[in-house]
Amino acid sequence: MISRIIGSDVIVIGAGIIGSACAFRLAERGLKVSLLERAQAAGEGSSGRSGAGVRVQFSEEVNVRLSWESIQEFQQFGERFGRSCGYVRNGYLFLVPEEQWQAHTQGVEVQRSVGAPVEVVTPEDAQRYVPFQTDGIYRCTYGPADGYIDPLLTLHAYREMMEEHGGSLYLNADALRVERSGEQWQVQTPGGIFTAPFIVNTSGAWSGEVGRRAGLEVPITPVKRCVYRTVGGNGQPSYPLTVDQTSNFWLRGHDSNVIFTISNPDQPPGLDDGMDWAWLSRVRPVGERRFPWLSAYPTNPDGSFWGYYEMTPDGSPVLGAMPGVPGWFNACGFSGHGVQQCAATGRVITALLLGEAPPIDVSSLNVERFGLQGRTYERHIV
Repeated sequence: MISRIIGSDVIVIGAGIIGSACAFRLAERGLKVSLLERAQAAGEGSSGRSGAGVRVQFSEEVNVRLSWESIQEFQQFGERFGRSCGYVRNGYLFLVPEEQWQAHTQGVEVQRSVGAPVEVVTPEDAQRYVPFQTDGIYRCTYGPADGYIDPLLTLHAYREMMEEHGGSLYLNADALRVERSGEQWQVQTPGGIFTAPFIVNTSGAWSGEVGRRAGLEVPITPVKRCVYRTVGGNGQPSYPLTVDQTSNFWLRGHDSNVIFTISNPDQPPGLDDGMDWAWLSRVRPVGERRFPWLSAYPTNPDGSFWGYYEMTPDGSPVLGAMPGVPGWFNACGFSGHGVQQCAATGRVITALLLGEAPPIDVSSLNVERFGLQGRTYERHIV
């Protein structure tokens, strides 16, 4: 029989990089935070299996701002917090065909309007970043402040700072039952019942399921993604994360190796696990046509990895209060961009929960855009 009841000001469900950033910022403001993690360790979900890229090169202003504000925090992480986030400033390079250039350059204007550095270069000039075949490429854009971080190092830094401000992490704390009782939320876990007036759903690929357990519809679907690693092949300096927009193939230098992939558009949704080696036979020929040097470097099965994207219908996150549901906030559905937007998200969610104007207007990312209006249905209890 469960007897332990733990009260707090806010329950954050999911201790990945988004949940850890939110929990830190909430605790920093003096709130007592309970950070619940279903796994045996924080970061075992999508955060620990991420390509870890951080870029400002989006087309929608809200996504540009979320990423740019986060990148600036990563740049100053050691100075601000006395900890490392593993930020490496090796850039993002987009290879753009002519038919996509007009739309792409409109995004560049948005990026520059918020102060982010983005360069437009010819395919020939872009060879200084990474060698590639230029056929079919009209122009390229390079973000010199883009790069990657260490997601586990970063989320543990946020978690440690949360604990320094009085918050607590609870592992093996799957949210089995979630319900509102009076002015409080109650979350039943294997180790006890947690109560608080506020919940923040930061459960990543499991966010839709957490919503269902509370009787709420959060339109997020998990989809597996695989990333392959070579043995050798990285240039000096390190190759930037380079996206061939004719095929959506991307690669990036990491240590002495290269990671690369194409997202499988036919990957069925769900929590399917394990590497998809059959898909590699489709990916490699596409990559080697654009980057012929890649053929000289075999794939390292031990260094390749898979994880989940938390997909929304439009590929942008769900941020903000759940309409008509007191005390429930969503910070999920980043569709592969959670690592690069976590820092700003922590500050935005904290402001919204405290009833303050957020540093970035994320009203366009509320779940209401999908026409749900706080719709509920039969609660899923496990």
